[in-house]
Amino acid sequence: MRVLFYFGDREWSGCARVILVAARGLAGRGHPVTIACCAESRLDALAREAGLETVSISPASSTVGGAWDLRKVLQQRFVEVVIASTERDQLVVSSAMRLAERGAVLRRVPSFETLVMQRGGKLALRIAAAGPIFSTEREAQAAESHVKEWSIPPAVAPLGVDATAYDGVEAVSRRDLGVPSTGVLIACTYDATGRYRIASLFRTLALLAPRHANMHVVIFGAGSLDQDLRMHAAALGVNPVVRFLGQLEDERPVMRAADVGWVVAGGDTAAMACLDFMALRKPVIGERSPLTQHYVADGITGLLLASQDPSYTASRVASFLAEEDKRVAMGNAGRTRVQRDFTDVAMFDGFEHAVNAAGDRTKWTRA
Repeated sequence: MRVLFYFGDREWSGCARVILVAARGLAGRGHPVTIACCAESRLDALAREAGLETVSISPASSTVGGAWDLRKVLQQRFVEVVIASTERDQLVVSSAMRLAERGAVLRRVPSFETLVMQRGGKLALRIAAAGPIFSTEREAQAAESHVKEWSIPPAVAPLGVDATAYDGVEAVSRRDLGVPSTGVLIACTYDATGRYRIASLFRTLALLAPRHANMHVVIFGAGSLDQDLRMHAAALGVNPVVRFLGQLEDERPVMRAADVGWVVAGGDTAAMACLDFMALRKPVIGERSPLTQHYVADGITGLLLASQDPSYTASRVASFLAEEDKRVAMGNAGRTRVQRDFTDVAMFDGFEHAVNAAGDRTKWTRA
């Protein structure tokens, strides 16, 4: 099946990473794959590095202009299925599919995000045959009443990683991170969706730092250099034990250097961070949510925080950090869980099944 992944956001994210991994997986199984993305973006560079064909799109283009340009690509490459990630992207590719008189569209919903169809999405459904892709059966079932208008049945492509690929990851020096060589180091994955939830981490540090002088935190990810975060940390007096690293080219060496992972992000970024930490044998701390409950087994592979009481949260985290043997056991359990339940093979199977179903030409005709 000839597949095109369309990603209209220039910024790197967990969603962009999922696209890259899925594209590599399908290409490895013999499907001709193209990625349409912003020129000179990180996705473009990594796709080319992986040997995948890319075509440039402009995020500034209008929906009509983007569709007209994409039409040529679809016709030249005989694309049969396009995978998009947002409502705007779905409208662009659906319009292009209609102009090219071919193919179907798959709308992938980021992990545990709600499928919302506004005016543009509803219009896209009338233009070209389409179907949604979810990350879990639970999400697909929850959205069942909202996908009746879709012409292609919902598919599930679970997120996963190749755990063995993490064995060669070397830890970055703690000196390079600007933290002491001894003591507990927490690596925190962050994105803008966690702006308010990161308060739980800062309040916990404010209560624990006076009694744990060798505890430090490094925070990385999109938006982690925002001045508001520094001001928040300063207001609680925890700046001396926190380092803000910004968005990294490769987060895994920092994760490897840490003793514990703390996830303050959402969607695919949070999901992939949980899998990364577990594949690296790091126990995971996070706020209890449907997403973290799906990936992290509370008390087995990490710690899920439910209470908004800072004192109670700090008490649980302090107990967790004090038991090194238990943390090591949780890290090992996380690695086993990834190898058993969250493999890249299952992810590729899900995408391939979705693509093959969308390739059924009897479903391509729209009124």
